[in-house]
Amino acid sequence: MTALGLLAGVQGSLQTPSVWTLNRASKWWDVIVPGFTNTQWLENFRMSEETFIHLCNKLRPVMERRDTNFHVCVPLQKSVAIVLWKLATSAEYRSVGHLFGVSITTVCRCVWDLCAAAETLLVPEQIRYPDQEKFKEMATDIENRWGLPNCIGAIDGSHIPIIAPEEYHCDYFNRKGWHSIILQGVVDGKGLFWNVFTGLPGSLHDARVLGLSTLWELASRGNHIPTNTINLGGVNAGYYILGDSAYPLQNWLLKPFIDSGHLTAEQQIYNIKNSRARCC
Repeated sequence: MTALGLLAGVQGSLQTPSVWTLNRASKWWDVIVPGFTNTQWLENFRMSEETFIHLCNKLRPVMERRDTNFHVCVPLQKSVAIVLWKLATSAEYRSVGHLFGVSITTVCRCVWDLCAAAETLLVPEQIRYPDQEKFKEMATDIENRWGLPNCIGAIDGSHIPIIAPEEYHCDYFNRKGWHSIILQGVVDGKGLFWNVFTGLPGSLHDARVLGLSTLWELASRGNHIPTNTINLGGVNAGYYILGDSAYPLQNWLLKPFIDSGHLTAEQQIYNIKNSRARCC
């Protein structure tokens, strides 16, 4: 066969590139979810549809992808919904993929993309250190809700489940019997975060986590929380945060009275208010 004949044969065997995808069922997202009521949105995605659309628009600049000749991208709203479902339910990647009609790899990629986008776009905007006016607003709100004057928030820790690392895995084994890292958060009276510290091993005590955080370092130096002293029962008290019994007592961090069976009525009332404010 001549060179020209061989070349003609090769060209004749070439086909136009086409998009290859595995056909997956996504009826739940395409048909069922569009009919959700606002209550169903809150139950399933932990936010209203209006908030969901707002979130998608905020993330669009860094998350939206374009189709190519060889790959059809997952639409932006579907990508965000996949991640919200994963975070809201803690379902495994395989289950989320079956529900939305995508692969396990796609679910993983969506989670990583949204978390990276949130860190870039949302965290600096939504979790900001309060200024003087914001501290005053938070204190007023908490006093109106629970009768605790000059209180600017509540602090607590939350364990985030992880797969045990190969090294030092015992450090991440928490008192509840599983591996985790700890998230320490401070929220205002509306439950909105204004300080977050995370990443330490789950075996650490809440007081130890606080001691290693920037909140402790700055507050202990007296330049983290502004001075706003008022007289409370004959004591000059500034702004303070509420914590549970695990935390150390500080002039800027109050904890419940230790119940030894001899608490006064006032101390019991304070413990009740402290517990309600932290739980809400």
